[in-house]
Amino acid sequence: MGGAKPGADRYGRDMIARELLATAPVPGGEELRLFRRGGDYTIALGGNELMSSRMSGSEVALADMSCDRLQGGAAPYLLIGGYGMGFTLRAALARLGPDARIMVAELVPDIIDWARGPMAALAAGALDDPRVELRITDVSGVIGGAVGAFDAILLDVDNGPDGLTRESNDRIYSAAGLDRARRALRPGGILANWSAHPDARFARRLRDAGFAVEEVAVRARSNGKGARHIIWFARAA
Repeated sequence: MGGAKPGADRYGRDMIARELLATAPVPGGEELRLFRRGGDYTIALGGNELMSSRMSGSEVALADMSCDRLQGGAAPYLLIGGYGMGFTLRAALARLGPDARIMVAELVPDIIDWARGPMAALAAGALDDPRVELRITDVSGVIGGAVGAFDAILLDVDNGPDGLTRESNDRIYSAAGLDRARRALRPGGILANWSAHPDARFARRLRDAGFAVEEVAVRARSNGKGARHIIWFARAA
């Protein structure tokens, strides 16, 4: 009986070895690792694949669905917490007009170095767009220092509200953190939270913090396939 040869996938194509390109420390957490396999990139934490260039659908949906829910004029101000691989930023820029502003808060400077280095083609110049302000900082500090500033806050700083990457991310998703986020939003503003999995306790916490909550399941891949991820859209009730 015939079969795929060792080192080939089920279609008979030669498998491409995964190459470790770089590592980066996470303040208060484990080490991130950047891998490349052919033209695909993966960022991993321990045995967990945090993000992949092959699965950008839910990150794009985070931007697109948030923009769909914006209220107000032609010059919205958005905060994106966590650059990742830039899919959310690129999608938001594609949807918003020339007067919009987007602040990107990224904790790990190496992530931005990777975006400007080995993944520059993936970034497609988004970080150099004049509408973008980049801050190398913890997004929780930006939120805590803002009052009525943002039309939308888009959070994709971890694998979900459980703080996988670093335990201190829990403070973003705590009752106190959600209260700070509500104060940082303009009237009618949206707090959008991405997660790799459902979390009923977090949904209740959002409601207890005074938000009207909409929970949407989206596919990991842009073709509508892959795992189901969750986005909570929370508007101050």
